[in-house]
Amino acid sequence: MLKKNPVSTGQADLFRERLESIINMKHRLVTLSGLIKWDWLESCVSKHYCHTNGRPGGSIRMMMGLLILKDIEGQSDESVCERWVENPYWQYFCGEEFFQHKFPVTPESLSYFRNRIGEEGMECVLAETIRLGLVSGVVTKKDIEQVTVDTTVQEKAVTFPTDSKLRHKARKALVILAKQCDIPLRQSYVRKSKNALFMMNRYGAARQMKRAKKEQRKIKTYLGCVIRNIERELIKRPEMVVEFKEIIERAKIALNQDESSRNKLYSWHAPEVECIAKGKLHKKYEFGCKASLASTNKSNFIVGAKAFHQRPYDGRTLLPALTQVAKLTGIIPKEAHVDQGYKGHNVTETNVIISRQKRGVTNAIKKRQKRRNAIEPIIGHCKNDREIGARNFLKSELGDKINTISMAIGFNLRKILRAILLCLYYRSLNNNNYPLAYG
Repeated sequence: MLKKNPVSTGQADLFRERLESIINMKHRLVTLSGLIKWDWLESCVSKHYCHTNGRPGGSIRMMMGLLILKDIEGQSDESVCERWVENPYWQYFCGEEFFQHKFPVTPESLSYFRNRIGEEGMECVLAETIRLGLVSGVVTKKDIEQVTVDTTVQEKAVTFPTDSKLRHKARKALVILAKQCDIPLRQSYVRKSKNALFMMNRYGAARQMKRAKKEQRKIKTYLGCVIRNIERELIKRPEMVVEFKEIIERAKIALNQDESSRNKLYSWHAPEVECIAKGKLHKKYEFGCKASLASTNKSNFIVGAKAFHQRPYDGRTLLPALTQVAKLTGIIPKEAHVDQGYKGHNVTETNVIISRQKRGVTNAIKKRQKRRNAIEPIIGHCKNDREIGARNFLKSELGDKINTISMAIGFNLRKILRAILLCLYYRSLNNNNYPLAYG
């Protein structure tokens, strides 16, 4: 079930003070909360909830407000909950009337809420930030007609992958699951595998590669023995085959992969991680997924963000990226500026201008073509202007898609808040006579 958005009653409380009397009502978060269409967000997200049964969750105003504050500050779920209890402006932004001394939901509720609304719900929030950008004058409809599109690697929060480390983790996971399901093992190799991994790292640091490879073979042998032992026991207990199917398949990939293998496993807890080479001198390979960002060519406002798996060629990501821009804004871009990696794209409705292109480039297009590189610092700000860092800590492919959109939401809202702060500053200088773009 779903709680309704809180409605301001205007009533006083004998023992508590209303938030309006203890905060500055000209604060930028207060102004932003008055511009957001909370009822529209509720109508977009309410379809993901059952209205007849289940324990009521937090209201859309509360959960969406927490997600927006999390994206603005780039914090973790736990730190957002801690700061919410201390900050009256955050509580007012989430629809509270009186100052609260206890967090109304648990930090885990944010994770459940994100997974429930999925990519579609996060796109609704991104569409709302675009509407806020139009209302506040940060971006115009004409700006959306000329966009710049580029891809980057969204890195996952995983350690640097090595085959021996993956095989050790696979053996450990198989042993734990076998113990939970009462599957007897001849030997678990807990002590031996741990010691072999330790000695392999020591030998590798000392450049004693023959000894290091010998320890690698030991770890591989231990994993193979555990897999074969479990498969023999599953013949006697066929009802447990489904329980072990996925984990054994992953363990066999880790067992058999080498440098020449395709579809390699790079992380045990995040099997969706891919190895992507971007041609950087300081970092040849990055581990995560490919993400596409679309920003306006003139005002540098993000109007599209999408994550892609299976390492697609950049030219194949252009059409889905422009389709998303048209879906979120209601405007089909007339012109898209891209780099050399987009050659061979399949876009026909939009005029695609590739960098260094000479044919069909007028002086006006050439000026916009020179602004294509402006998307590079936008990508850098999306990744690094977050307290939790540039890496993605959300789980599974859905987490990759949500995190990509969250970075764009945070970038847009920070830009809008700066514009609101600037307007409020000029209004204070002109005795509240300075006209605001948003009315």
